[in-house]
Amino acid sequence: MSNWSDTLAVFDLETTGIDVETSRIVSATVAIIDVTGEVLERVDWLLDPGIEIPAQATNVHGITTQHAAENGRPAADGVAEIVQTIREHLARGLPLVAYNAPYDLTLLNRESIRYGVAPLVSPAPVVDPLVIDKAVDRYRKGKRTLEVTSAFYGVRLDDAHDSGADAIAAGRVAQAIARTHVTALPPTVSELHVLQAKWSQQQAESFQAYMRRERDPEFVAAGGWPER
Repeated sequence: MSNWSDTLAVFDLETTGIDVETSRIVSATVAIIDVTGEVLERVDWLLDPGIEIPAQATNVHGITTQHAAENGRPAADGVAEIVQTIREHLARGLPLVAYNAPYDLTLLNRESIRYGVAPLVSPAPVVDPLVIDKAVDRYRKGKRTLEVTSAFYGVRLDDAHDSGADAIAAGRVAQAIARTHVTALPPTVSELHVLQAKWSQQQAESFQAYMRRERDPEFVAAGGWPER
């Protein structure tokens, strides 16, 4: 097992929607886990997104507009702190784990720009268990949600769609993949970062070809990893 996965920073957002350009952050967690998956440091944020949280988003993460407005930090302050915390962890040389990284990192980038916060610039190294799992176990049937993938790798996820539970599970899944697929992964995390960008591009092209063949000849898959 390569030693890059011994200590990991982990990151997850819960938000108002699925569109990275318009959705706002509702809650976030940035934590650090050790080689056994235990949490060494953890910061959680609840933000007031300043807009209505749609019912379908509340149904996922359980946070209502009223709860966020009454208990959440001003979004601009929270976004600045999330970015700063991630920046410090990366500066310490810790890989940043995010499951489906382009969603969380692109949304964080757009929020930074929205509130005049200096955004992360080409964050690296990033570890995206979704991209890696699809690459190293390409033909496994079924969904690749964090819940399904956690169960596959024997990682407990008791409180899915809580930013803390999801962030920590993603880190533990990354560690499980590193243990299981030693030969398929490069020895250094910087090489792995480069490889994931390539894998992600191949996966997007493959998905686009499938969608054009089966559903919509004009379909364009979103590219770009770890940010769009």
